[in-house]
Amino acid sequence: MPISEYEDFDAVELGEMIGAGEVTAAEVLEEAISRMEALNPKLNVMVEPLFDAARRVAKASLPPGPLAGVPYLMKNLGLMMEGVRCTQGSALFSDFSSDHDSDFVKRVKSSGLNVFGTTNSPEFGLNSTTEPAAHGPTKNPWNTDYSPGGSSGGSAAAVAARILPAAHASDGGGSIRIPGSNCGLVGLKVSRGRTPSGPDAGEGWAGLSNEHAVTRTVRDSAALLDATNGPAPGDPYFAKAPARDYLNEVGENPGKLRVGLMLAPPDGRAVDPEVVAATQAAAKLMESLGHRVEEAAPDFDINAMFDAVRVVIAGNVGRDVKMRLKALGRDYQQGDTEEISRAWGEEGEKYTAENFADALWTIHDVGRRFGEFFGKHTVLLSPTLAKVPLKLGARPMDNADLDAYYEFQGQVIPFTAPCNVAGVPAITLPLGWSKDDMPIGVQLVAASGNEALLLRLASQIEDAAPWIDKKPGILG
Repeated sequence: MPISEYEDFDAVELGEMIGAGEVTAAEVLEEAISRMEALNPKLNVMVEPLFDAARRVAKASLPPGPLAGVPYLMKNLGLMMEGVRCTQGSALFSDFSSDHDSDFVKRVKSSGLNVFGTTNSPEFGLNSTTEPAAHGPTKNPWNTDYSPGGSSGGSAAAVAARILPAAHASDGGGSIRIPGSNCGLVGLKVSRGRTPSGPDAGEGWAGLSNEHAVTRTVRDSAALLDATNGPAPGDPYFAKAPARDYLNEVGENPGKLRVGLMLAPPDGRAVDPEVVAATQAAAKLMESLGHRVEEAAPDFDINAMFDAVRVVIAGNVGRDVKMRLKALGRDYQQGDTEEISRAWGEEGEKYTAENFADALWTIHDVGRRFGEFFGKHTVLLSPTLAKVPLKLGARPMDNADLDAYYEFQGQVIPFTAPCNVAGVPAITLPLGWSKDDMPIGVQLVAASGNEALLLRLASQIEDAAPWIDKKPGILG
């Protein structure tokens, strides 16, 4: 490039500049690579650099589209990229690579996004912080003593540090919204079935998990969803198709909405006062925009919900480990996984088919309870997380006490996980700041399939209370 203003552009604006010939895709890529080389030693966001492959893409013809030529990163978890290691954050998968691209990856590439690396994640995506033994901890650009959150911590830290404007992320219990909240970003978890998981999986964690992104602007989230949404052949289910492109929803009037305000989880788990204050401030902002806000929340048994999720995750972790060991032709060895992951797999062996069926019944019941709520309210407003950003080391994975680990997770994510269970879209917006000047996210939730409404509302809030100019400490 260099473009002195690079870090101020979002992905859509970079795409427009590339399309207009004001800059080349190669120049933009080199700026992103230069920033990665400068900041990755301080943050540890990258697992697998793909610089040479990205340079070849940047020099080739670009497809049409608003994101063509824009640098991008893929989370190193779950999805396959042909010829690229996908370690799942685990020593057990340290040399695993695929001979094909996942459906979601194909769409990313077809849009013209230029993937120049993969990002750090906790082992199997099981932690709300990103500190895998296999790759080391990722640090938060706002303050490197803190965690960016997980499991999409590498992607979120890279975007927050302005290495690039947006990056791939996935979410099975909050893994887009947790680091989105901790890093001062927009993080949209889409509806169940909105984006594809195939061809290697029909769904992630019995429908709890799906793919999207972390971004600095609402419109980037919309543009990325335009590039990746919709079913792939053989998908077991899919969300209702949008009426029009999501990018067209940005800036549209959402109307006067009836908003339910949820300040505490159903069982009264503790919420940090700074988080509550940020959410209350967001409620007042929404009232000033003409929305009707009243305290109301879905009625469901959160403890039964967490028990059901525990069964689903244990079964999936156990299966993934066994399938990998089968492919390697050997038994489990000490150090193959972190202690918590080993405990998850062992617990999965104790559950029965009836336990799994019961878990699915509970999961579906939570979805119906959310459906009932959205029959009376248009949007649910809540904290994203129950705690302000945590310092690194708050949740070690080398302790096999699964009960203590699970209780810790439940204390952090009581607002995010129910949205995964219900299959509804939810977005975190960076609307608050702690006394330590760390970001605090506020969450908006809508009925299944209603990402368009969330994007209209989120863009209205972004215009009223912009966050784009606030930069993390690592940038000086």
